Amino acid sequence: MATILSTGPVGDIVREILADHGELVFVPDPEPSTLIEMVADAIALIVRGDVSIPREVIQAGKRLSVIGRTGVGYDNVDIAAASERKIPVINTPGANSRAVAEAALAMIMALVKQIPYWDQQMKRGAWASRFATPNSDLDGATLGILGLGSIGQMLAHFAAPFNMTLLAHDPHVDSRIAARLGVQLVSLDDLFQQSNIISIHAALTADTRGLISGARLATMRPASYLVNLARGGLVESLDVVLAALKNGTLAGAGLDVFEPEPPDTSHPLFQHPRCLTAPHALALTPGAMNRIYETMASDMAAVLSGGEAKNVVNRRQLMA
Repeated sequence: MATILSTGPVGDIVREILADHGELVFVPDPEPSTLIEMVADAIALIVRGDVSIPREVIQAGKRLSVIGRTGVGYDNVDIAAASERKIPVINTPGANSRAVAEAALAMIMALVKQIPYWDQQMKRGAWASRFATPNSDLDGATLGILGLGSIGQMLAHFAAPFNMTLLAHDPHVDSRIAARLGVQLVSLDDLFQQSNIISIHAALTADTRGLISGARLATMRPASYLVNLARGGLVESLDVVLAALKNGTLAGAGLDVFEPEPPDTSHPLFQHPRCLTAPHALALTPGAMNRIYETMASDMAAVLSGGEAKNVVNRRQLMA
């Protein structure tokens, strides 16, 4: 039976959908040498997490017909190499949009209302601290959404009842979509200069890598908030976030993504009391993961059956 290789665990629904096409086999480790050896006989490759799929791995997969990515980001797959081999790369845009948007709003509220801080104060018996440190308000604040794709749109929908001004920067979004959500499209500079809260939901590309630099953070209003649930590489470094927290530009930062992953937690940012972190886990809800697995596996099965997949990252390159 043909082999369908996966770089990590997947839901049972993947095995069920792909059962007629091959046997699901998991790699024991994500090292390139292991992948090169095991992909040689595989007809399909499932990429989980931040496992890198460079050109060498794709070239070694002589029988590869499709690559599936469990998520919307695909910066860890060499798209050019896959396109040269006419291998469609599948991703799952929108499958976990609600889970990510919920997590972003939860992170924003935890930061603005200082929930972790108050929890610590209460547990150490510091009742009088309630008079010393005020919370902030969402009411009247300006939320800037960097990337108004499916996740950014969902966040805007969730944020609407909080009486915030909603701004967004996304050069690819239809202005009619923004208008329908009550979102004003602005330049990147204006987004950072006018927002009290920035929530990042952009794709990581060569153009967006390091987009959130120290210089750009310095243009934000004092005591602002930054939340990143997109990709760690969008932020220049942990150093610039720490500096912004120390100088008061940021009143809080929430990070669920890093570069590399896992990050070096000895960095002083991880000890800063106004920085909330999570191990790229906030959107890993059962419902979201099941939708991701089903969407990806269904598209992979379509390709393996000689049909058309709905979500193909490199569709244009394959048609060229």
